[in-house]
Amino acid sequence: MALKLSQKQEVVAELADVAGKAHSLVAAEYAGVTVSQMTAMRKKARETGVYLKVVKNTLATRAVAGTEFEGTRDALVGPLLYAFSMEDPGAAGRLIKEFAKGNDKLQAKVVSIGGKHLDGSHLDVLASLPTREQALAMLARVLAEPAAMFARAVKAIADKQGGGEEAAPAEAAAETA
Repeated sequence: MALKLSQKQEVVAELADVAGKAHSLVAAEYAGVTVSQMTAMRKKARETGVYLKVVKNTLATRAVAGTEFEGTRDALVGPLLYAFSMEDPGAAGRLIKEFAKGNDKLQAKVVSIGGKHLDGSHLDVLASLPTREQALAMLARVLAEPAAMFARAVKAIADKQGGGEEAAPAEAAAETA
């Protein structure tokens, strides 16, 4: 069913809003993906903060104009689904990678993050980015490490000095005997 001009404008406006807020984009060929697989992918996308949309490339090209994904416009050819990571930069990559394992017809064609536009072979790199919680845990560990190192150094010095004080009375007792 063909969209009317007003409907196309709504789609472009919605997609432009999403692209303006998204952390990353994965555009993947989906020809050969069954309806049940697509439904499962959409459900998982909602759960993981990924905006998933199948839209004509001409509309997607207009929608990404003026965003950090603008450089992908020339690569948006063929039947593509668009996965935008809204909360966690690696979420779209993990989603597409997970579903591509079960369906070799689903193939990433474009990966974009931070204004960099790469071909689909970089999907694994995007998918390997830590989640927000993992990144916070790593940051907390990095920030806590200097304090832990300082505490260990103080303890080592205290043990060394404490060991020297215990030896002194023993030496004094040996000298008097």
